This record gives sequence, C-alpha cells and structure tokens, in this order.
Amino acid sequence: MVLTIEGTHGLVISAVTRAAAASGARAGARLTDARALDPRLIAVPADPAGDQALVEKLARWAARWSPLVEVDGRDALRLDVTGVAHLFGGEAALVEDVQRRFAALGLTSRVAIAATPGAAWALARYGRKTLTLPLRGSLPLPRAGEGWGEGLDLLAPLPVAALRLSPEAVRTLERLGFKTIGALAGVPRRALARRFREADNPLDALDRALGRKPEPLIATACEPPPRASFRLAEPASDPAVLPGALTRLADPLVRELGRRRLGARRIAFHGFRVDGEVGEAEAETALPTRDPAHIVRLLADKVRTLDPGFGFDGFALTARWCEPLDPAQDALLGGPRQELELARLVDRLAARLGADRVRRPVQRDSHLPERASGWMSAIPPRNGEGDREAKRSGGGGSESRSAPPPPSNLRSVVPLPVPGRRPQRLLDRPEAIAVIYATPEGVPRRFVWRRSVHDIARVEGPERIAPEWWRAPSKARLRDYYRVEDSSGRRFWIYREGVIGDGRGGAPAWHLHGLFG
Repeated sequence: MVLTIEGTHGLVISAVTRAAAASGARAGARLTDARALDPRLIAVPADPAGDQALVEKLARWAARWSPLVEVDGRDALRLDVTGVAHLFGGEAALVEDVQRRFAALGLTSRVAIAATPGAAWALARYGRKTLTLPLRGSLPLPRAGEGWGEGLDLLAPLPVAALRLSPEAVRTLERLGFKTIGALAGVPRRALARRFREADNPLDALDRALGRKPEPLIATACEPPPRASFRLAEPASDPAVLPGALTRLADPLVRELGRRRLGARRIAFHGFRVDGEVGEAEAETALPTRDPAHIVRLLADKVRTLDPGFGFDGFALTARWCEPLDPAQDALLGGPRQELELARLVDRLAARLGADRVRRPVQRDSHLPERASGWMSAIPPRNGEGDREAKRSGGGGSESRSAPPPPSNLRSVVPLPVPGRRPQRLLDRPEAIAVIYATPEGVPRRFVWRRSVHDIARVEGPERIAPEWWRAPSKARLRDYYRVEDSSGRRFWIYREGVIGDGRGGAPAWHLHGLFG
C-alpha cells in the first residue's frame, strides 16, 4: 500500500509500507512508475492536513516529557530533554517510555537522544535499518571548539541525507563520490561552498549536527485554556463570598470564550487559600455553552461547600474542556430551541445527582434485540470515550454483556430503538418460560411465566433472527420470535431458541423477551 498526492504529471507517492518498499515503491516516485514494477500496489489518497493536525495534537500530548516540544515536519517531534531525563529514570528509560506510550496509541516510533537536534534527527531516521527499534541512551557529541571526537564517529557511517539537505544537494554529493558523512570530514570548506548554496552547504549542516553552530528549537504554540481570575486585597473567610466570586468570574470567562469562538463543556472553579490549599468545584455540560447564568447555576451549590479554612485570597474560573461554538440562529422566531433547554435540564440534574446517575438510551451496532440498545451517561463524553463506554455497556466483545443498570423507575426494561412491530419494553435479559405446543416447530399454545399460566388466544410469527456468527460461539442458535396475546388481552414477545436437529444442543428452549403496551 502507498499513499499518494496530486503532482504536476499525475499522482505522486508520499509514503509507502514496508511491503511496498520491498517491491520498489519509494516516496517521491510517480504512481505509474511504481505500478510498472508491481501492479499489485494499492494506492490510497494521503491526507496531509489531517496528518499535520494529528502531529500538532501529539506535540501538545508530548509535553509530558519536555516543556519544549517542536513539530518537525509532518511526521516528527523534537523535544529538549535537557535536565529532565532523571525524572524518568535516565535517558534509556525515557526512550523506552516514549516508545511505549506511542505504541499504546497504535503508532510506530523511532527515538534517539543526542546533544544536538540535528544529530538526534539523523540518528532517529538513519541510525538503524529496523524501523521499530529505538536508539537507546544518549550520544556524547563535541561542543563548539572541540575536535570531531566521538560525535563524528557515530555520525560518520550515516548517509549524507542524514544531514537534512535538499534532495538536489544529496544527489550532487553522491555524484561527487561523497556517500557518507565521514567522507565529508576532510574536504576543504571552500571547495564545497562554491558548489552549494549557503542553506545546502553540507559542512554547515555537519557543524549544526555537531553543535558547532546553533540550531534552536521553536516550541509549538499552545494556547492555555480560557480562564478568568482575580485576587483579593484581604483574605475572605466567609463562605458567603464564594457565590459572588463565581458570578464575578462568569462574565469575563464567557467573553474570552466568545473571543476564541469556543463553548465550555467542563468548567472548574478554584478558590486559593492563604495556607496554600486549593478548593475546587467542577461541572460538565451536555452541549457547549457561553451562557454565564447557566454556568453560575451549575456551580453555585458546589462552591458553597468549599472550606475557606483561614480564608481565600484569590479565585479562578477555567474552561478545562472546550468545543467550537459559532454564533447561530436557534429558531426562526428567536426563541430557545428545545435541544438547548433539554441540555440545560440534563446539566442541572447531573450537577445535583452526579453525571453517572443521569443516563440516556443509545443505539448499538447489532441486530440482536438485547444488544441493539443500551445506556450511557447523559453528558456526552470526549471523542473516543463514548466508544469505550459503549463497549463497556454491552456494545462489543465476544460475549454477551448486559448493559449497566438503568434508572430505578426503568429497572426491568430498556427501550428498543428498532422500527417495526417490536415491543415498547424489552427485558434486560430474556427470561426462560415453559411452553406447550402442538409440534416442536409449531406455534405456542400456552406458556408459564413467573408462576402465571397464559393461554394464547392469538399468535403471529415467526420472525427469525440469526446469531452473530462473528461474535457468538459455534454453539449459538438462531431464534424464532412470536408476538402472542393471551386470553386476558396482554401481549408478549417470546422466542424459541434453536430448532430440532440443528446439531447445536438438545431440545429448543423458550424465552420471554418483551412486553407490548
């Protein structure tokens, strides 16, 4: 597989897999030329903008290792780890931690630590043939004014491309017979300066790699979260001052959110005590908001419970989690939309009862009734967290898992969001029933459920539902569902699991799964 971008004369390869590289494909080549070598190549359009956005997110995430992180192109990060490696148990342990955390994200990384950014870049890209192994430990390179020393010995076997020169400069050096960095060490500077521009002078690049010339890192710009704060001239020990401080901070925070065109999803109030302790109250919202009254309403009860101790001398209100929120007309007549009013109600309930106690029904990717729906927090999580919660609540896995318990007034049923003639209420788990029928494959005549006998007056079916063969074990059996009505007019949804002679067990078993009306 290769990734392609639009070129002047057709598609150009921008990245290749190992298998594609083994068949002759390389970055920068035309797709037609690569397919002439191997017609089996699969071409997928590249997404440079998406790659760049991902690398920028990774740069902010990589601040766990260094306060200075630079985005280096579209596929690399450079970190200044001067004086911080001991916090991770040494440089070798730091490299292992970097590789392990990137692997947890599903990304393959090449890591090198050196005394200069240029040397680290060269060794990470060209120091090993194997792409999956990091270069462990630091590389002692000479400083300005020192000899070539061990630094050159480590860089000498690398190709001249490791000096980060332009492709034209690399080709010129190779035509002149300079294939490795070590071959450049004894060449007079003036002889090469006449052939190369200053930016492509290989000896200047070597000086930067060896620390003879500076190559400062430029940190990735990371705008802090929206925040409003103020300090008091004298500490306040009366808890009654907290709601007023919250109200005072809400308006400037909303103005900052509006300036950035953001809406707050998680807001934190901090009270800074004179003894160094910090009191904190936090709330989340179902939709992005810039309504100061709503923010105050969510946090007002929580801030009253903060202990002032010897007194607060400062307060801050921070939007820890934000999402884009552009101005929009909610309704034709200008009134509030129902979605917004419902979200505010959910916010107030979650603030009072706890976010884990306010849930909403959601659809799952399954055709089995008990897996087709479930419950999750009414406060929508961040991207990716919802998928993990869906799996925890029964949306995936190789075994059937019950969804988390719904609110107490709906303990025995969950909604079934499947159109058609299905019951309005579905039991959490199908319950076994005893059924009397004329023939094993015939319709049911009578069943016993929870010690009550129900004579069937009307029956409709069957509706056959096959098991999920990609998820269920080989002994899973198909189901034949029937809609039945007893002599008292009550309607049920029951099914027969398995058929005679299917080779997946004994006699078919009957279950009641839902209730109509």
